[in-house]
Amino acid sequence: MTREVRVRFAPSPTGALHIGGVRTALYNYLFAKKHQGKFLLRIEDTDQNRFVPGAEEYIKNSLEWLGIIPDESPWISGPHGPYRQSERKPMYKQYALDLIEKGHAYYAFDTPEELDAMRERLTAARVVSPQYNSITRTQMKNSLTLPEDEVKARLASGEPYVIRVKIPRKEEVRLNDMIRGWVLVHSNTLDDKVLMKSDGMPTYHLANIVDDHLMGITHVIRGEEWLPSAPLHVLLYRYFGWEDTMPEFAHLPLLLKPDGNGKLSKRDADKQGFPIFPLNWTDPATGDRAVGFRESGYLPEAFLNFLAFLGWNPGDQKEIFSMEELVDAFSVERIGKSGTKFDINKAKWYNEQYLKAKSDKELASYLLQDIQKEGLELDQEQAVQIVALVKERATFPSDLIKEGRFLIQTPEKFDETVASKKWNQDAVTVLSAFRSKLISSQEEFSPLAAKSLLEAAAEEEEVKLGKVMQAVRLAVTGVGAGPDLSEIFGILGKEELVKRITFALDTLVV
Repeated sequence: MTREVRVRFAPSPTGALHIGGVRTALYNYLFAKKHQGKFLLRIEDTDQNRFVPGAEEYIKNSLEWLGIIPDESPWISGPHGPYRQSERKPMYKQYALDLIEKGHAYYAFDTPEELDAMRERLTAARVVSPQYNSITRTQMKNSLTLPEDEVKARLASGEPYVIRVKIPRKEEVRLNDMIRGWVLVHSNTLDDKVLMKSDGMPTYHLANIVDDHLMGITHVIRGEEWLPSAPLHVLLYRYFGWEDTMPEFAHLPLLLKPDGNGKLSKRDADKQGFPIFPLNWTDPATGDRAVGFRESGYLPEAFLNFLAFLGWNPGDQKEIFSMEELVDAFSVERIGKSGTKFDINKAKWYNEQYLKAKSDKELASYLLQDIQKEGLELDQEQAVQIVALVKERATFPSDLIKEGRFLIQTPEKFDETVASKKWNQDAVTVLSAFRSKLISSQEEFSPLAAKSLLEAAAEEEEVKLGKVMQAVRLAVTGVGAGPDLSEIFGILGKEELVKRITFALDTLVV
């Protein structure tokens, strides 16, 4: 019988959720939905020293913003809770003790000073990577080297200890990764990782394996940085006797700096001025602030589409996908093995496409929100007209008010470069005649009517319209370039148009 597909996203609440983590969550979600399975969110908070207040809520809010909603989580109950590892603490020790009983783990009583001394000895002996392993453990203070009665006495006295996995000295560990194919590691390169810390909390390695097993996880899709840990996890499944239900692994490629040299970091993002977190984040310890994609003006659907293509492609030229289309098209087989360059310009391109695809009425709501924040006034009809005119020049919703400001507020100054080159007597003559015709015209005002009056004014003054068009634009908008002038006339209306021309004629000097 085929098992139900169950995947999990298991972040640690140690700070803001990095874009790489968001991509991992997205790929897990897409995989689960593609196979009619379940997507779980599990908070891996076993390292209490690194716990950051607010980080867990940040993870929740980030995923909700993007529509990556888990089927089971700390906030959505399910049959395999609790979904915070700190709340599962009492159960882990029995599994560590089970490994000791089976001969695959042992107690270690070494003090921090003794561990430091061991590393110093190995370093002095020119050992490249000093480790607590199958060779060095024979010289250390643990239940493999101490008499059984002494081990019992130490435990009974409450002496601090950790539980370490016992890695075999010469063994090949094989892993068939869904993205990378067969991975082969020799056990002599692995160390005896701590499974249970002296405070009674499990390490990531133990809790992760136990929880994945108990929660019925069928596929583990996670970042490439966990690939070195995968052989240990394979061994733990074997030692527990869970090989038949061991999940399939897929290790995602790294997100690289824009130039492709090294892993993308917050420092790179800060240096080049782009976000790296989904939402705004303030570090509670330092007060450092980082701007998120949401607050930078990225639409959630555009950000999702961009994320999906950071390592995956559908195999054709299509680039715009809704969440439903991503679910249909997604496959792990089309995830690349090599790292993916982070290109913020591509993220902006996606945002532009999704922004332009919205109706003028939807875009007008963004503009009206910004207008309200500034204490300005604009009616719905005007807002719709303005966004229709300026949306082709917008990357973010906030660009709508930037690009349309000249239509909302009368310019108080004029582009000096354009004025010095284009403002001349011909411009003054034509604009004066145009203003007179606007004032005296009895026909209904429209963009076409205004354009005809301008053409008639230029013709009567025997000035070629092309020679003064930039000056006309300058008088009406304050700048020398922009959308179609007749459309601008229509949005401003007759009264505002006359007012602006008068101001320009009174202000600019020939």
